[in-house]
Amino acid sequence: MPIWDPLVPAERVIQRGLAHLPPWISRWLGYRGTNLPPSRTWVVCLWGFIGAWGGVASIIAVFGHTDYFHNIHLVPPIVASFGASAILCYGAIDVPLAQPRSLIFGHFFSGLIGVIMATIFQFNLQEDPYPRLQWLAASLATAFALVVMHLTKTTHPPAGATALIPCVDPHIWALRWYYLPVLLLSSMIVLASACLVNNLQRQYPKFWVAQIPPASPATAPAPEKVVEDKATERSSNSDTLGDLERGSS
Repeated sequence: MPIWDPLVPAERVIQRGLAHLPPWISRWLGYRGTNLPPSRTWVVCLWGFIGAWGGVASIIAVFGHTDYFHNIHLVPPIVASFGASAILCYGAIDVPLAQPRSLIFGHFFSGLIGVIMATIFQFNLQEDPYPRLQWLAASLATAFALVVMHLTKTTHPPAGATALIPCVDPHIWALRWYYLPVLLLSSMIVLASACLVNNLQRQYPKFWVAQIPPASPATAPAPEKVVEDKATERSSNSDTLGDLERGSS
């Protein structure tokens, strides 16, 4: 039996709200009323290719070609883990790991843990690219990220790299806490482009904050119970028939 998610009521409210929107709006937010059948391979490949290309290109355009991010804050063109997120969010769009809650909060929580770990160990990656305890900080960051994502139901496998990157990449570590808004904006770019591309012929997201469990089917009687009931019914019918015969005689 799946563990109850406390955000299921919120998801029900979101779905009811989407149902009241015009179809030309709710469609791009993943609402269909009923789930679509699995997509054909060529559909997944075509729109997955276009989505991954457009999503990664959009992130690089924002962070690599704007003066505010690239020259003032020295933000790298892209956080490498979003290349892996592209595979999930444009290709394997049906799995829970690719849904908005996991995408946004998985990266955010993991990035937060990575920065905290690098801060605790007081790395100076500009002067010493390979600190003595780098292995410990990176491995602890990834391990803690796994636990936090599991407890918060925000597991997003690419975010494991998001956690360790501040411990091994001097360009990312130089951002310090500014790494977190970079992750949030990158996640929002992926989400926006995924909603646009994936809803042309597919459906994304499957849910926004929690997966609504399917309704439990009506409990069928056990086979032994059915046989027993039929035997009782036949016995009752025989007794009734016998009473009628005795009464008529």
